[in-house]
Amino acid sequence: MTKKELSFKDGYALLKKNAELLEAQEEPDIDNLMKIVEESMTAYKACKSRVDAVQQALNETFKDD
Repeated sequence: MTKKELSFKDGYALLKKNAELLEAQEEPDIDNLMKIVEESMTAYKACKSRVDAVQQALNETFKDD
C-alpha cells in the first residue's frame, strides 16, 4: 500500500462492495476483474492484519498467569 494503511472499516467496506459487484454481474467483467481482485487482496490483507493484531492483544490480555 503506497499511500496509507487501510483501516479495518474501509477494507471491509471495499471487500463488501467488490463482492456485491461480482455477485450482481450476469457475465464476468473480465476487463476489470484483475483490478477488483488486486483491490480485494489489499483490503483482505489489511483486515487480516488488524484482526490478527486484535487477537494477539486479546490473547495477551486474557492469558492465564
